[in-house]
Amino acid sequence: MPPLSPVARVPRARHVLLLGLMVAVQAFSTDVYLPSLPDVARDLHASVASVQLTMTVMLLGGAVGQLVVGPVSDRFGRRAPALVGLGLHVLTSVACAFAPTVGVLIGLRAAQGFFNAASVVVAMAVVRDLFVGGHAARLLSRLMLVIGLAPLLAPSVGGFVAAHAGWRAVFGVLALYGVLVWVAVLVRLPETLPPAARRPGGIRAGLTGYAALVRDRHFVALAVLPGLSTAVLMSYVVSSPFVLRTGYGLSEQQFALVFAVNGIGLVGGAQLNAALVHKVAPLRVLRVAQLLIAVLGLVLVALAATGAGGLPALLVVLWLLMATLNLASPNANALAMSRHGQVAGSAAAVIGAAQAGVSGVVSPLSGLLGGGAVAMAAVMAGAALVGVAVLALATPAYRRGGGWGG
Repeated sequence: MPPLSPVARVPRARHVLLLGLMVAVQAFSTDVYLPSLPDVARDLHASVASVQLTMTVMLLGGAVGQLVVGPVSDRFGRRAPALVGLGLHVLTSVACAFAPTVGVLIGLRAAQGFFNAASVVVAMAVVRDLFVGGHAARLLSRLMLVIGLAPLLAPSVGGFVAAHAGWRAVFGVLALYGVLVWVAVLVRLPETLPPAARRPGGIRAGLTGYAALVRDRHFVALAVLPGLSTAVLMSYVVSSPFVLRTGYGLSEQQFALVFAVNGIGLVGGAQLNAALVHKVAPLRVLRVAQLLIAVLGLVLVALAATGAGGLPALLVVLWLLMATLNLASPNANALAMSRHGQVAGSAAAVIGAAQAGVSGVVSPLSGLLGGGAVAMAAVMAGAALVGVAVLALATPAYRRGGGWGG
């Protein structure tokens, strides 16, 4: 296919579908496996802690993989790294299905996270190659929606497959999904980084590119914000079964319904953001949304601590908080990527690694604090408040004029 020049384009449904399939590989691989953890522990005669480690190493492998793939895609183009990474993801998924011990599974999951990071990095870099400004923010809203919905929907898929065919079949599903995305990339993704625009050099050039990114304080601040938003979401995901089922006595069906309704909130927020950025600068949406997330987080803490309004009040604020998340993360991502288009792959890698790292560190804190409603709300509010501080102190977002034309 002929290369596409990086001009201001309007996102189409085909872009959303293809890039959405690509970014979903890593999120789906992480979350579809959740319901199988008790079965894996029992079948492999492993401790709960060692089985949970198969989740942690997946995230860490993904963070490292994104940092490696970023400069590789800036040097060799987008298609080749995506196809190689997806192919190796398929192979490691098949190997996971036949893992004889939990130690082997841990190693394979780390490799799986490393390889499927290529799909995410390339998808984000392609957005920067082809789209700018509000168009980029609009498309990223759709992609953040896919990433945000994965923790809510993928466990249901994984639970269904594991219940009917066993936990090993879940990895068969992941392999088939990888094959589907590989074929889609091969057939439908043109090369978006022409040879003339590629960054020459090897590892040293990649490290130089990362050094330039890290020196840009505004970029670093914007790159951290999607991770903090994901931390808010993941704190809810990992804590809500204990808060809503154990604490408030919801049945399995009632809990599933609440999860689905909050998923609708995420969808609605992404749709609203995609419409807003046509008329409002992404930075303006971001700075209002980040404050609103923090305020809703504090209200959630107050409701959880006092019991005011009972469960209905808590659920209403949770829904509003979920809906608001997708008004912040896509715009921070688009603004960060817009600052370093010449190294879009490396920039996407830093953002992705920060997102995985920050959310991976923050989301377990609610369990360490006791796992109740107050702990969950406090971690969510804390991550949101840190986001406001980062935006206020490290960017001109809240200064007169707003900066960046915001």
